[in-house]
Amino acid sequence: MAKITYIEHNGTKHEVEVANGLTVMEGARDNNIPGIEADCGGACACSTCHVYVDPAWVGKLPAKEDMEEDMLDFAYEPDVERSRLTCQLKVTDALDGLVVQMPEKQI
Repeated sequence: MAKITYIEHNGTKHEVEVANGLTVMEGARDNNIPGIEADCGGACACSTCHVYVDPAWVGKLPAKEDMEEDMLDFAYEPDVERSRLTCQLKVTDALDGLVVQMPEKQI
């Protein structure tokens, strides 16, 4: 399990425990965290699970694959360094303490 903090655009924090093997997106969905829509259900076919990763975590996450990079082009105000799709982040113990912030909106 990993404790993940999801921060809404308005600053509201949600700290939840997410089981290993799930994605950060599934953790948000299963805990009714607003701001992550996940329209494609985790197939990396939309950008509605876009978040900004806390700067302290950017270098600790696995590299983006080409498909994720392509989909981030469709995200709302993507940040080259910090933007990630939560459907592509698999939860492990190494993600314990991860902090992500939702954009103003998902498109």
